[in-house]
Amino acid sequence: MADSREESLIPTYNLCLLGFGNVNRALVRLLQRKEPELLQRDIACRVTGVATRRLGWLANASGMDISSLAGGNISATQSFNRAANVREWLGEAHADVLFEATSLDPHTGQPAIDHIRAALEMAAHAITANKGPIVHAYDELRSLAAAKGRRFLFEATVMDGAPIFSLFRDSLPAVYLRGFRGILNSTTNVILSSMEEGLDFKEALRKAQEIGVAETDPSHDIDGWDAAVKVAALVTVLMGVPIRLDQIKREGIGGLTGEVVRAARAAGKPYKLVCRVQRTGQGVAASVGPEQLPFSDPLAWVAGTSSVVYFETDIFPGLAITETNPGVETTAYGMLADFIRAVSG
Repeated sequence: MADSREESLIPTYNLCLLGFGNVNRALVRLLQRKEPELLQRDIACRVTGVATRRLGWLANASGMDISSLAGGNISATQSFNRAANVREWLGEAHADVLFEATSLDPHTGQPAIDHIRAALEMAAHAITANKGPIVHAYDELRSLAAAKGRRFLFEATVMDGAPIFSLFRDSLPAVYLRGFRGILNSTTNVILSSMEEGLDFKEALRKAQEIGVAETDPSHDIDGWDAAVKVAALVTVLMGVPIRLDQIKREGIGGLTGEVVRAARAAGKPYKLVCRVQRTGQGVAASVGPEQLPFSDPLAWVAGTSSVVYFETDIFPGLAITETNPGVETTAYGMLADFIRAVSG
């Protein structure tokens, strides 16, 4: 991306994008747009690898055409080699940083765990938007990264690019987190908001799919799995308590009808899919489920794709992070910020 004589003295990092859906495409556009800010930090980069389920493992150690990639067109980039697997691909691309953005498997965290493990073992930083590796392999991957002198970072996994993990890691030293509650799944929030406006459940789900919030198979969101995995990630990293998904009491919104949701809103206690965690003498008590919240509760006013989390600590009785109607660029920014952290030492 950088080409002047002065810029040639800046180290250039080879980036590999695993998955080329909305998030990594937005990341490429963001890398292109933020090039001046990166150069001010003595960071230059080029994309040397892209991998998708359909196209396979594509690598060019000299760099792919960033403008074509920014437009979502892989085939228009300059020539590339085809690798047989993730390790061969990372080697062909001379990878310095892996951006892992494959689909979540909440029950195993695979194949994302294997992808990240391979990158770290090959001395590349690993940055992910996938929550699964945190829940199922956090200690292993964190230890591997430390042993290799590399970073395993994941700011984009919860509340998109909002600074949650980095806030506690970098800005709140020695704070003790007692618990938290919040609304962390945008799909269910959109569905509930649409049902309040008069749609039935199927119509609200279709609307969420049309605006790109819900997947073709929305069961992970509707049944509460996505929110539960986010809860597990926050508990594991911020509270230092390993937790299995089956230890989180989970209920989705599939049992709610439009009539019930609208009646609750009219009564001044709208439904929200609420995540709750509190430390106990045995560890933590964690739950995800629909709750009626009074309008006196700030969570009751969080609508659409917005989300919020309230932290309770020994120093701050209530510390809130709210994001309003984030887009895919917000998630991509979380990965960009992790890239800057990783290569800045």
